[in-house]
Amino acid sequence: MSKYDYIIIGAGAAGLLLADALGKDPFFASKSILVLDKDDKSKNDRTWCFWERGIGRFDDLIHKTWNHIYVGGQKFQQSTSIAPYTYKMLRGIDFYDHFVPRVKAYPNVTWIQEEVQQFEEHKHEVVVTTVTQEFTGQTVFSSLYDPSLPLKQSKFPVLQQHFLGWHIKTDRSVFNRSEATFMDFSVPQKGNTRFMYTLPFSETEALLEYTLFSEHLLEKNEYEEAIKAYIAQNFGDIAYSVQDTEFGSIPMTCYPFHQHNSEQIFHIGIAGGWAKPSTGYTFYNTARQVPQLVAYLKTGRPLTQYHQNSRFLYYDMLLLDILYKKNHLGHDIFESMFKKRKASLILKFLENETTVWEELQMVTAPKPMPFIKALLHRLF
Repeated sequence: MSKYDYIIIGAGAAGLLLADALGKDPFFASKSILVLDKDDKSKNDRTWCFWERGIGRFDDLIHKTWNHIYVGGQKFQQSTSIAPYTYKMLRGIDFYDHFVPRVKAYPNVTWIQEEVQQFEEHKHEVVVTTVTQEFTGQTVFSSLYDPSLPLKQSKFPVLQQHFLGWHIKTDRSVFNRSEATFMDFSVPQKGNTRFMYTLPFSETEALLEYTLFSEHLLEKNEYEEAIKAYIAQNFGDIAYSVQDTEFGSIPMTCYPFHQHNSEQIFHIGIAGGWAKPSTGYTFYNTARQVPQLVAYLKTGRPLTQYHQNSRFLYYDMLLLDILYKKNHLGHDIFESMFKKRKASLILKFLENETTVWEELQMVTAPKPMPFIKALLHRLF
């Protein structure tokens, strides 16, 4: 049975960024590191988007950027600059092509392509079992998400940001390549929070994602029919071909995932609660979390004590409480925010970077009563 100091389960964004951070840091040069993933990371299986100011560490990998976004609904349409931010799209395959070879090249890193079946904590080690073998690690970082965990309680509502996307190519120019559609609530809401999200790569190519913030997933054909209807309504009788598809479901919850960490097992990525509860955006927060985690590892303090709480969690909690009980209010809340406040301020707020005064401006943009009721329910 092979033994390692650190075992990283899952080579997604969190796993690869952590493996890279440990591998390049001289402090961990004497530590043996194992990375386990069931895939060879040769497919473009996902798309990450985020916004940031100026030049960022992933700019050389970015597939497309936008400086303007569109937000619309039944009674509100707005095209606006997001300066000083830039909205950036990173394809999974470009991320893998860059980081997988880097990680594999570190002399103290071992990469094994196998699916992890289980891991079990013992007194002084963790035993990780794959399809064909077992490994032991002093510390395990796992990105394996168990969706049943937050559903075993009722204190923190659990919604899903779920979506199906089509990368389409049209027979003529129909897209504004300089503007991303951030949220288009003109689609029928059907008692939920539903919107179309569009990332144009050129005048004839775009990724269109039919997205919901709701408790339950849909049948596949319902997402597809919604995309077809949106294309017909907004672009007319055009011919198009579907180049690629993607589907995703990200938990939206303030559930304290960190309570499942132990001194030897630490959960990362979505499994660690690194997704922004109120939006589902995960990548940028993951990129910020990893350096902080690595710095904490150097202190030698117990991993059970590593947890970051902030007032932004309570803003997320109130919004999710509202959407869980009255899911249809979502479009009105987001439309009100974009109608009354600058897009740059909204993005700053959603990245947990605002001052208390700016946050007061944000929470007073939508109708106050749902938030007051949610706050009172939490307090009493």
